[in-house]
Amino acid sequence: MTTILETINSPADLKKLSIPELKQLANELRTFIIDNVSKTGGHLSSSLGTVELAIAIHYVFDTPEDRLVWDVGHQAYAHKILTGRRDRMPTLRQYKGLSGFPKRSESPYDCFGTGHSSTSISAILGMAVAAKALGKKDRSHIAVIGDGAMTAGMVFEALNCAGDMKDLRLLVILNDNDCSISPPVGALKNHFTQLMSGQFYAQARDIGKAIVRPFPKLFDLTKRAEEYSKGMVAPHSTLFEEFGMNYHGPIDGHDLEVLIPVLQNMKQLNGPLVLHVVTQKGHGYAPAVDNPTKYHGISPFDSSKGIVPSPHAKTYTEVFSDWLLDIARKDPRVIAITPAMKEGSGLVAFAKEFPSRFFDVAIAEQHAATFAGGLAAEGLKPVCTFYSTFSQRAFDQIVHDVAIQDLPVLFPLDRGGLVGADGATHHGSFDLSFLRCIPNLVIMAPSDENECRQMLYTGYKLDHPAIVRYPRGKGPGVPVDKEMHELPLGKARLVRTGNAPKGSRVAMLAFGSMLAEAKAVAEKIDATVYDMRFVKPVDADAIEEAAKNNDLLVTLEENVIIGGAGDACLEVLAAKGIPADVLQIGIPDRFIQQGDNLHLYQECGMEEESILNKIEERLKRVE
Repeated sequence: MTTILETINSPADLKKLSIPELKQLANELRTFIIDNVSKTGGHLSSSLGTVELAIAIHYVFDTPEDRLVWDVGHQAYAHKILTGRRDRMPTLRQYKGLSGFPKRSESPYDCFGTGHSSTSISAILGMAVAAKALGKKDRSHIAVIGDGAMTAGMVFEALNCAGDMKDLRLLVILNDNDCSISPPVGALKNHFTQLMSGQFYAQARDIGKAIVRPFPKLFDLTKRAEEYSKGMVAPHSTLFEEFGMNYHGPIDGHDLEVLIPVLQNMKQLNGPLVLHVVTQKGHGYAPAVDNPTKYHGISPFDSSKGIVPSPHAKTYTEVFSDWLLDIARKDPRVIAITPAMKEGSGLVAFAKEFPSRFFDVAIAEQHAATFAGGLAAEGLKPVCTFYSTFSQRAFDQIVHDVAIQDLPVLFPLDRGGLVGADGATHHGSFDLSFLRCIPNLVIMAPSDENECRQMLYTGYKLDHPAIVRYPRGKGPGVPVDKEMHELPLGKARLVRTGNAPKGSRVAMLAFGSMLAEAKAVAEKIDATVYDMRFVKPVDADAIEEAAKNNDLLVTLEENVIIGGAGDACLEVLAAKGIPADVLQIGIPDRFIQQGDNLHLYQECGMEEESILNKIEERLKRVE
C-alpha cells in the first residue's frame, strides 16, 4: 500500500492534503524517523517532538520563498524529509551524506545553516530587514527556537533589536518542550490564542489604540489592561511584550487542528510576533518520552528494544567525571560549572553528590567563563567545562575576565578535535589556535586516560588559568592511577628513541590524541616519538633536541594546522635560529564535514597510511 509520506516530495504536496491526511502523515513521519535514526544514529527525541510543527509550517507558509530557520537544527529531521530529502535520509550524518543540521548548500529550504544554539532570531531578523530593502514586503520570516536555546544572551539581544521593527513580517515560534498544558486549561489557551491571532482582534486592537492614543493616561491604562488579560491566560507573555513582540499562546504543538489555523492567522499579521507552542520530546516513542536526554543524540540502536547499555572502556568524559568527584571530596573549594551540558560533559554524578557546588548556567558560555572568574577571585577553585566547539563563544571572557587577571580557573575542554557525525559545526578544530595566543594560559593535551587525569590535577594545582583539552569518546585503554600527581610544567616525555640511519632520521612531536598514530608510524620507520603533553608552554628543549638529532621533524595534532601546536614548534625553532625540515600534520584549512572518524582522518591525511606517505615523500625531497 502506498503511504502518504511516499507522495510527499516537497511542501507543495502537503497543501493538497486534508487535516485527517496530515495527521496520518505525522504518524508515518514519526515511524520513518525512528526507523531511520535507529540505523544512522542522530538526534531523535527533539525531532520527534516537532513533527506536527514542521508539517504545519510548510502547509501554511510558502517555503522556501518564506524563510524558515530552525534553531540549533537537531529538531529539523521532519523538515528535511518534507523538503525533498526523504530518499537520502539513510545517509544522515554519514560520510558525504546528509548533514544532521540545516545546511545552506544542501537545500534551498535550509536558508541558514545552524548547529550552535540561539542564532535563529538574529539570522531571521537580518533576512526580514533584507526583504524590506529588496521590496519583498509579502515574504514571511519564521524562526523556530527551543525553550533551552532561549536562555542564551544572544536571543535577548535579537529580541531587543526586533521589538523596534514594527513593519517586518517576523514570527518567532517558541518550541517549549519543558512544560505541559493540562487538558482543560489547554483547551482554553488554544481557543484564546486563535481569537488573539485573528485579523478581527488585531484590527480592533489597532482601532482602539488609535482612539485612546491622544489621551496618555487612558492609553496607558488600556495597554496595561491588555497585558494583564493576556497574563491571566498566558503568564509567559509579559517578557515578550516588554520587548515589543506581540505574543500568542501557548498552544498544543501536536494538535494540527489548532496549529494550522493559528499559523494561518499569524501569517496575515505584520510586526514581530511570538507563537508559544508546547511539545513533548520523543512524542510517539515511549522510550524517548520516558528519557528524552538519553535519546537526544544517539548511536544506532534496535528500535524495538530501545537503547541497551553495553560495557565499554572509559571515555575521556568519564575520566574527567571521576577525577572531579575525587578532587571535590578532598577540596570543598571546588565548584563545577556547565553551560547546559551536564550530561554530555560528565557532571551528572557531581551534581547529585554536590548540588550546592554545581551550577548549570544555561546556554551561556560567556557568562559561565566570567562567573568562574568571579569565583576564582574570591579564592574558590572553579572547574568550568565546555565542549571545544562551544568554547569559541567564550573567547572574550577567557581573555578579558580570566587570563588578563591571571585567575586560576580550570577549563576542561571536551570534544577536542574531530567529532564524527555532528560535522563542521561541532568539530573541535580551532581551540588550540585561538587559545594558544592568550598570555597566562596553560594548555595541556592528554594522549591517554591516565595522562588526562594527571593533567586535570596539574591544572587544578596551578595558580593560573589552565586548559585540559581531550577528545570525544574512548582513549587507548591505559589504566588510570587513583593517585594524582602534578606533571612538570611545559615538559614533554620521550616515548620512543629511533635508530634509523642518517638521512632518514625522523622525530615525531605528537600532541594529545595523535600519539597513537605517531607510535604506529614510528614502528614502521624506526622514528623517535615525543608525547609533547603541553601546547603552552611548549617544551623548547625537547624541540631543540629533536631538531639537532634528526633529519625531519613531524608535528601531529588534531587541530587546524594554522596557528596550532605545530606552529608553536616552528616558533621555537625560529627563536633559537635552528634550521630544521618540519612536516606539519593536522586538520587542513577547510571545514571538515560529517562522517565516521576513520574517513575524516583519511580526508585530512591524519591516519597512519597517509602520515607514512607524507613522510616518505618529504624524505625523498630532502635527499
